[in-house]
Amino acid sequence: MEDHKLRVVLLFGGRSGEHEVSLNSAQSIFKAIDRTRYQVETIGINKQGQWFWGLLPEALIKEGFPPADRTHQVTLVIDPTNPHFRALDGQTLPNQGQIDLIFPVLHGPYGEDGTLQGLLEMANVPYVGSGVLGSSLGMDKDRMKAVFREKDLPQARYLTLLRSDLLRGRETCLNEIEAKIGYPCFIKPANLGSSVGISKAHSRKELLDALNVAAIFDRKIVVEENINGQEIEVAVLGNDSPQASIPGEVKPAQEFYTYDAKYSDIGSSVIIPAPLDEALIARLQEMAIEAFRAVEASGLSRVDFFVTPQNEIFLNEINTLPGFTEISMYPKLWEASGIPYSELIDRLISFGLERFLDKQNSKISQD
Repeated sequence: MEDHKLRVVLLFGGRSGEHEVSLNSAQSIFKAIDRTRYQVETIGINKQGQWFWGLLPEALIKEGFPPADRTHQVTLVIDPTNPHFRALDGQTLPNQGQIDLIFPVLHGPYGEDGTLQGLLEMANVPYVGSGVLGSSLGMDKDRMKAVFREKDLPQARYLTLLRSDLLRGRETCLNEIEAKIGYPCFIKPANLGSSVGISKAHSRKELLDALNVAAIFDRKIVVEENINGQEIEVAVLGNDSPQASIPGEVKPAQEFYTYDAKYSDIGSSVIIPAPLDEALIARLQEMAIEAFRAVEASGLSRVDFFVTPQNEIFLNEINTLPGFTEISMYPKLWEASGIPYSELIDRLISFGLERFLDKQNSKISQD
C-alpha cells in the first residue's frame, strides 16, 4: 500500500525573517495531511540555507536545528530525467530520495519569491503554489503594485525608494514622502511578508526611524498612504479557473496587523464572514481573482483589501504563499467556505500536479 501513496516532501524553515512562521505553518500541515494518501517526508532548511532530511517542524520549534553533524544534510539533484535528493554524507534516503511533489512552506525570500520555484523548475519537480513569475511578482510589493495599476485595480497612493536613495539624501526622501503621501503612512520592505519590518509613521521622526528599519530588510522600500477602513482578506484557490472564498475581516489589537498579532494571541480578532453586503462581497471576490490572475499566481493566494465606510475598495496586496498555521486566515477562510483543512491540502497538491502536467505539454524547442 505504501508504494501507491504519493511521495510528498514538506519543505520549511529557510533563510528569511519568516523562518519561525514557516515552521509553524509546516507543523500544522504535517499534522493534518492525509497519511492514507501521502507518504510524507520532511526537509528543514536552517537560517544558513542548509537542507536537512527528516527533521520535524515541532521539534525545531521547541529545540531549534541540531548541529549539522547530527543529521543528514541533503541536496536536490538537478536532473530533469531523474530528480531526487541525495544525502551529502552518503546515507541512503527513503525511496532513494525520489519524490512525487514538493510542498513548499517557505514564507518570504528564498522560498516565496521565485528563487526556489526556479530551482524546482530546473529539476523538473512538481510543487505546490505559484511558479517563478507569480511568486516573484507576489513577493515584490513595488512590482506587484505596478501590475495592479496596469490592470486598473484601485490602490492607495504609494511610492518606492531604494536604500541607496536614503544613503544619498534622507532629507530629500522625507520631503518627497511628505509631499506625495503625507501622514500617517506605512513603510514596508518591498520583499518581505508577515508584517516583518513594517511600521506606521505619524511624524517626520517616526518616518525616518521606519525607513531605517525597512532598509535593514530590503534594498527597496515601499511607502503607502494610510487608508481608514476595514481590513478584509479573501482566499483564492485554483489554477486557470480560480475560486474565491468568503471574505474575512481582521480587527488588529494594535494600530495595524503586526507580526505578533498574526502569530500570537494578543487580542487581535477575525470575523468570518466579514459583515459586508452581498454586492460588496461579490466585488471583493471578483477583484481577488483579478489580482490572482494579474500576477499569474496559481494554487493558492490570499488577497488583502481595505474597505472604507463609503464602501470604496482598495487592493492592498496579494500573498502567494500565505501563512498556514492553525490560526492563519487562509485555511480559516476556506474552512468557513466549506473546505476543511485536510481537504484544502489535498486540493493544493492536486493543483500542483495539474500545473506540472500542463507544463509538460508545452514544447521548449523545435526538436
